[in-house]
Amino acid sequence: MSYKLLTEFGELFRGKKYLHRDSSQGDRIATFMYEDLFDLAMSKKFVAAVSSKSSVLNTANRAVGKSARRGDATFGARVPHDVATTVPGIAVAFGKVATIEIGAEVKILAKAMRKQLDRVCSDLDKQVAEFKKQGGKPVCVGIVGVNWADSYTGYEGRRKFATDGKKNKHPNQEAQSSERDLVDRVKASFDELIVLRFRASNIKPFDFYWVDQKKTEDLYAAALVRISREYEARF
Repeated sequence: MSYKLLTEFGELFRGKKYLHRDSSQGDRIATFMYEDLFDLAMSKKFVAAVSSKSSVLNTANRAVGKSARRGDATFGARVPHDVATTVPGIAVAFGKVATIEIGAEVKILAKAMRKQLDRVCSDLDKQVAEFKKQGGKPVCVGIVGVNWADSYTGYEGRRKFATDGKKNKHPNQEAQSSERDLVDRVKASFDELIVLRFRASNIKPFDFYWVDQKKTEDLYAAALVRISREYEARF
């Protein structure tokens, strides 16, 4: 089967500039993890919850009545009497949630990875803590993209910043150590930490490639199976 999250992740870069300050991107990518869980149908409880709309994706990414740091996509029991919203082509409905059953946080390391590492690891750890503060036993998922491109150009407004391999390291100079250190620091916090290795230079024609597409698909599929089993066991 094809995986919607992997397809949508590639669409962040393919054929257009990737703008790293767009906070809506993490929400969109994480949404498709739930679509893949539904399509895979390894958890009967998850499929039933989605089909009946008893559990939904939260558009505000927090449980009603609970203050929390905003995550990228939270799935949980729908608030009674709240009307679930459906979107054409999307199986999982949207609405207000009373609890968090699955929480996801998406981070993308496209360039300047070493400079970002402390902040990214801190954000990931804090988000897991927030998911768990809601009560219950949420399945916590981290999704981290790591760029392995030979060079990269970033954009902020009309300004652009190209890597030079010296002061501004190319992604492939930092990818391996950054991924290793990130995994070492945050893996224990998550029930599932998914690392997506890709190549995107972010310059015309704005190509996108997986470092190893078959391996990426296999690792992601295996993660979906484990998430499904955790959901089945906990809810």
